[in-house]
Amino acid sequence: MKMEEVFKSYEDYVIPSYTKLPLIFVKGKGSYLWDVQGKKYLDFFPGFGAGNLGHCHTKVLSAVRDQIAKLVFVPNTYYNVPQAKLAKELNYWAKNDFKAFFCNSGAEANEAAIKLSRKFGQGRFEMITFENSFHGRTMAALSATGQTKYQQGFSPLVEGFKVVKFNDLNAVKSGITEDTVAVMLELVQGEGGINIANKDFILDLRKLCNEKKLLLIIDEVQTGVGRTGKMFAWQNYGIVPDIFTLAKSLAGGLPIGVMMARKDIADLLTPGTHASTFGGGPVISKAALAVLTAVADEKLLSKANKAGEYLLAELSKLQEKYPLIKDVRGLGLMCGLELDREGRPIVEACIKLGLLINCTHGSVLRIMPALGVSKKEIDKAVTILDKVLKEVK
Repeated sequence: MKMEEVFKSYEDYVIPSYTKLPLIFVKGKGSYLWDVQGKKYLDFFPGFGAGNLGHCHTKVLSAVRDQIAKLVFVPNTYYNVPQAKLAKELNYWAKNDFKAFFCNSGAEANEAAIKLSRKFGQGRFEMITFENSFHGRTMAALSATGQTKYQQGFSPLVEGFKVVKFNDLNAVKSGITEDTVAVMLELVQGEGGINIANKDFILDLRKLCNEKKLLLIIDEVQTGVGRTGKMFAWQNYGIVPDIFTLAKSLAGGLPIGVMMARKDIADLLTPGTHASTFGGGPVISKAALAVLTAVADEKLLSKANKAGEYLLAELSKLQEKYPLIKDVRGLGLMCGLELDREGRPIVEACIKLGLLINCTHGSVLRIMPALGVSKKEIDKAVTILDKVLKEVK
């Protein structure tokens, strides 16, 4: 199809639920994408966080080719070897006793966490979440999200969610009632503007949940699999959650979601209480195992920490240079530049120069390159961003 035919086909046949940029990508490798006209782009926001390994990683491609030639699908009423191996491997990285429920997306993983918490509550059903949080677009996950702009037009929402101020323990305490069963949060709020949880707040929150017999649920959909310099973001904080959820980058760009639950509560989801037809299928599980192998073999956690420090330092230099940058913040390779104005025009100007980044929360430039990003690639991205900012009036 020619470009105009692709655009027309979308206009005629695809529901317009996404704001699209006029780009058609046909090839990817590492930190780069190529469009249909052959133009090369440096991708510093691969797949909304799904591309922690970059594009078309060789280990993932090899694993998928091997598995797809043997067995593509079996339902979860049977056993499959890759899923068994993946559950064990995730437990190894967590270094604690968890069990996994496999599904297809972050929203599904969070839905599973919500259902499990209600089973655990035995009548308690309220969950505390936080302002500027984002937990997905299915109805319960949407109801848990602390941003009303995503909820407009979808009332009535699912009851039982109480949104309080982020990083404020007193707000959490004030929100607890006899019906409260859990607290759910992201340790770095991605869609909320790269807001980072304070360590003291998280340590105190863990103690409070223990005291009140509340489940602590960590949404790792965007922060998981090395994005913050640890395999899971909660490992930066010296705590262990009762439940955490994964998705996006775990299968190297293929659809996956996982809820990891403490062993002593996981079995509350007895046969028939929850399910996902395609969750943890052989091909997806094999891809995820390849991702975890790559993280270990290529020392990507260490690389993400070093690259993140360098990227934040270079972005801080831009802040010193341009007063329109109000703040630079990040953890590992999950970085944000808060501007004093709308960020979309800057994103579009970067795209014209061959750099792909994102704007979230209206004025926060979100920058999340692949974990193995090189110093040379960071320098190139910062140079393009510098050039764009220089032109901003």
